[in-house]
Amino acid sequence: MSGSDDEDDHAEEALEEVDDDGNQRGSQNYDSTIIDDEDEDDEEEDAYNYMDANDMNSQLANTNAITEVQDQSFDEVKFPADTVEEVQAIWNAFLTTASSREAAGEAIYASLFDAAPSLQVLFKTPRAVMALRIMSGINSIVNNMSNPSSLKITVETLGFQHLDLEVTVPRVIMFRDAIIDLFEMELGDRLTSKAKIGWRSILNYVGGAYIYVRVNYAERLKIIASSWATANNKIAELVAGQQEGEEEGEEEEEEAQRNPDRKTTNDLGKIPDTITIPGSEDRETEKKSTMKVPTTFDEMFMFNSAVMGFGQNMWMEEILESFDTIVKNVSNSYRLQEECDTLALRISKYKGTVNLAEFKAVMLASLRSMVPKDWNSAHEVAWTWLWSNVERMLKSLMGKPKVQEKALERFLMSMTEDNQNFFRRELYKRFFILAPAGQDFFKQSTTRLYWLADRVVEMTIEMYRDPRKSVEQISTVGLRHVGYGVPTEFFAPYVTGAVEVVRSMTSDETAEDAFRWSLSLIARMLVRTINEGSTVVMRAINTNNSKQLRKAVACAPRGKRALWMLNITVGTQSISPLYWAIESGSLETANEMIIDLLTIRADRDNYYYGCDDLFERHRDVIFRLSSMAEVLLPTLLDGLIWRSRLTKHGQRRVNYYIQHLLMDAEGKFCQALEWLVDKQDPVIVCHPVVVLFSDLLWTRAALRTFLLGRCWFVFTLIVFFTSQAIMQELHDGDITDVERIATFGLRSFIYLGSFCPLLYYHIKMSFKDFKSGSLNRRLGIPVPQYFGDYKSKVSALLVLALAVMLIQEPILWCLQYKDSSASYPGSGLFTKSCPEAAEQKQVYEGASMFAMLFYWILVLDLTILSTRISAFVLVCRRVLPELGLFLLALAFLIVTFASSISALEHSSGDFGNIPQGALSLLEIGLGMYPTSLYESVEAEPMLMVAVSCFIVIAIIFLLSLIVAQLNGAYMAVYTNMLGYARLNRGKVIYQTVAHVSSNHWSRFLAGLSLDQRLEFNEGDIGVAGGIQVPEPQNANPTTMDMIRRFGGSTSPAMQWPDGEGLAEDDTNKFDRLEKLILKISKSATGTGGGKKKGGASSMGLTSSDKDSDVSSNE
Repeated sequence: MSGSDDEDDHAEEALEEVDDDGNQRGSQNYDSTIIDDEDEDDEEEDAYNYMDANDMNSQLANTNAITEVQDQSFDEVKFPADTVEEVQAIWNAFLTTASSREAAGEAIYASLFDAAPSLQVLFKTPRAVMALRIMSGINSIVNNMSNPSSLKITVETLGFQHLDLEVTVPRVIMFRDAIIDLFEMELGDRLTSKAKIGWRSILNYVGGAYIYVRVNYAERLKIIASSWATANNKIAELVAGQQEGEEEGEEEEEEAQRNPDRKTTNDLGKIPDTITIPGSEDRETEKKSTMKVPTTFDEMFMFNSAVMGFGQNMWMEEILESFDTIVKNVSNSYRLQEECDTLALRISKYKGTVNLAEFKAVMLASLRSMVPKDWNSAHEVAWTWLWSNVERMLKSLMGKPKVQEKALERFLMSMTEDNQNFFRRELYKRFFILAPAGQDFFKQSTTRLYWLADRVVEMTIEMYRDPRKSVEQISTVGLRHVGYGVPTEFFAPYVTGAVEVVRSMTSDETAEDAFRWSLSLIARMLVRTINEGSTVVMRAINTNNSKQLRKAVACAPRGKRALWMLNITVGTQSISPLYWAIESGSLETANEMIIDLLTIRADRDNYYYGCDDLFERHRDVIFRLSSMAEVLLPTLLDGLIWRSRLTKHGQRRVNYYIQHLLMDAEGKFCQALEWLVDKQDPVIVCHPVVVLFSDLLWTRAALRTFLLGRCWFVFTLIVFFTSQAIMQELHDGDITDVERIATFGLRSFIYLGSFCPLLYYHIKMSFKDFKSGSLNRRLGIPVPQYFGDYKSKVSALLVLALAVMLIQEPILWCLQYKDSSASYPGSGLFTKSCPEAAEQKQVYEGASMFAMLFYWILVLDLTILSTRISAFVLVCRRVLPELGLFLLALAFLIVTFASSISALEHSSGDFGNIPQGALSLLEIGLGMYPTSLYESVEAEPMLMVAVSCFIVIAIIFLLSLIVAQLNGAYMAVYTNMLGYARLNRGKVIYQTVAHVSSNHWSRFLAGLSLDQRLEFNEGDIGVAGGIQVPEPQNANPTTMDMIRRFGGSTSPAMQWPDGEGLAEDDTNKFDRLEKLILKISKSATGTGGGKKKGGASSMGLTSSDKDSDVSSNE
């Protein structure tokens, strides 16, 4: 790292771009200055400016301590460097005392509740979520203390998020003293007086800022939120959000599961989750449809822009596309600045003049039209204030992107291979100097790190070239980093290191500025994506702890509980926590998530069952589990069963929720059975759920189609059997003309009706596999993939046998001699006994024999009609390899002893040469050798010894061994033979259902009545999507109700009152008790002293707050 002052200044500028949490710093604070339209008068300017002129020109307050909660002003404050160091050191020391950041947040949360019970009414969000919020907020404040402007932006953003809370000076003092007391208890003497003063000062500053922001801006933001909802016909959702907030409290989950960009709170009115922004192609259609009455802000804006003569300003559409995000994030300065930066990049792609005042005119006109009843001067001031800030940010970047893009492109094009290697090495060298802890997270190989450095450089220039695509890619990358658990504090030193390296490589300041600005924007977007995607559920997944997972989801509203585990959305990108748990190997948490999703919960009004949510979000969940986490399949299938604990007449009700296993979202056949069968697990296919839905498919949908398809094959077998085995054996005499004609007709039918279709099928499938490259190599020879099935192999052999029969057909060979006057037995029309066809007849009969064998082997496919018979056939097939090994060993022994015996001088004719000896040994092995011939063997001693050894090895040893092998193979297969039979039937089912007509399939689904809600017990109507069947009461004894029922409020916004995951174990309880005793002992000995020291005293407390504070101290 260069030590020059110039480089240090530039490095500080880079750090100002991205703070420790990845947020923007420096001069781009949108609320510090405002650029107004020239035509606005001074009175209106004073109404909507953030700070007056005196505030904007005020100097930094270089104070050693802020002893009072200052709620009358909100200025930038510069703390002494030694105070900042002390505060940050105490914070890091406190973090090290906790097992994790989540545990540190829990400790702060608990200390606030213990020290100031009156503050409990302010914390309505679930404990786990609130603890993380407090932790994250304090961390960002402490990390930004060294930079006044960044600290002000951070505190101001947090203040906007607390607009719904009644923050008062006494409550700030309670919060401050509770934090300091916690540090005293945890850190003891390490909390110096200077650190204590520093903490008191920063907390006074933050608390005063919260009060100031709430007093000055709350009403303005509420006006913007409510009028925007009205302008987009979302007022119903706005009211619903307010009612939900009243019932539940603060319902802004940190995860931002639905809309991660939403930052408003209850008093702001909760901006609706989603507002559709039409694409450019839709807007072209809207322009042509002038008779359509505008019903949303977008439609009214396009209408007014055309009326006012601005219809050709295509840059307006870019702003309009981002305007919804801008309005939603008016209270989030970081997010607003980021959106304006990307918007400026997109606007820079348009040629011509960009007059932002024109957009303001159309915007205000459209809002006045959409909010005619409520619009007044307060609305005018609020929306003008919003646009002035946006306009200032955009104007500060106008004209710069094009210049910066060219400069950065020139610099990157000039980089040689040596320059690139230098950048890669120096980047990580400087990064590890700035952030030594980063070495614990960058564990990949050097080549991988160098590849990441190259991607960083590519992304900086791509941000200028195609900002829209880059934003999508960055969001995707950020969501992946959520699962990696990478601290966002590393982004700032990474950016700084990269900028320092670029500065040392070029003297072009424009190129350096372009690189720094683009990289800082990318870093801010990544940090935001990670922060918004780092939900309590994702944190629990990273620990792979089922208890933490239960604790996390217990915070969710009952109506959104499933969504928390299935979807995290940031912008237009989303990630599934469940799939991430599976892919990252956190199977314990994945198993717990599946159990939670498939647990039926109920209140008086509704049933909550995550089956539909799971399969609608992840249609391929069966495939994903089968391929990546098959151990979770039984858990999933078990969750699709409900059994009643009540019985009637020896039977109990059982509901199988199999709708999503039978049909997909379009009502077509689902691939679930195919995925399960392809896994070739004989145990999983015997699961009651799989047995039920596969049997339904077989009996009601596939059986008829299967039988109709096999009828033709059975008919061809009968014809073939008749023509080859019956017709020629009708009598011993000459065959009549009628019989010969019948034989010719039957054989012609075989060739045309069986051979030709089979030949066409194999040609088509082979061509398809060769064309798609679906080939398997056998001994280096490419073989079509469809040959993997034994039926395809036997069918191909049958085609080969029929082809040989057709070529060697005696009737065809005799036709050319039908005019011959020669007379022979069987002569006549269609004869097959002519002397000229004698040779072909012999080959024909052999091929006919094999064809008959292959026909009967293919008929074994019909054994799937009975699972017992099919299981027996499959067992036979699986033990046949053992018999093959026996025959191979026997053949080896025969060849060995035959060749050995041939070396002897003996007079036995049965062993005269190798072929004769091999035949004799084979007869001995099979027990076919005549006993009388053993006398000649006995006459030759050496021959007798050789034959005796063969008999001992081949008959006694090998035969005993094959019996043992067959027994072992049978026992191994026997336990799962029914499963293998079901696997065989399952494959036939999904292959057959693919050819079932749509009408038949529709009738099948209609007969199941899957859309009807099933009864749990008499009069208790449950959820739809399954079928109910009775089972014997002793089949699966159930003594507990499988439905978790709860009383109390039935609002979907409420959590379940079961306290899942929130109950503390004994260790946590004893730890808290120990800390409480320690705190009391310190207070008794006078070592605490944090309550009345420094800052504002309790003189400012109300009587009720005094009582609460006194009771908490007691």
